[in-house]
Amino acid sequence: MSAVLAIVHAGLAAAWVGGMAYSLFVVQPKLKRYFGADHAGREALTTVIAAGNRYKVLGLIAAIALTGGVLLLLDSAHWPLHAVKALLLLAATGSFWYVSWKHWPRRVFATAAELPSLQRRLITLAATMLALTGSAFALGVLATRL
Repeated sequence: MSAVLAIVHAGLAAAWVGGMAYSLFVVQPKLKRYFGADHAGREALTTVIAAGNRYKVLGLIAAIALTGGVLLLLDSAHWPLHAVKALLLLAATGSFWYVSWKHWPRRVFATAAELPSLQRRLITLAATMLALTGSAFALGVLATRL
């Protein structure tokens, strides 16, 4: 039972990390290259791609937290490591909240002059979320090797 739960937990975490890495290192650079100086066109396609994903990601985060909590209840070895992992995921969730409910609305209502700065800011925020979730994932792998 715990092995299946660990596989589900790791798979969910890998989906989040992988999705962010794909967006940051594949999708965003291609959008930038394709649209060039056409920031409005780039923004329009980015909006289409991102539409409806907030609650899917929140569900993914909740499932990661739930499976991680159950795994910790089943085996509390290395709990300080898991506490750090939880803090990293909490920080990533906070960053996701900021992007979804603060940064994104600013982009939707931004002027043409504001868009380039907001697009650069999103890359920084996405890289931060990826670093946080990637570090948490690495700590999870480390915990299995101790």
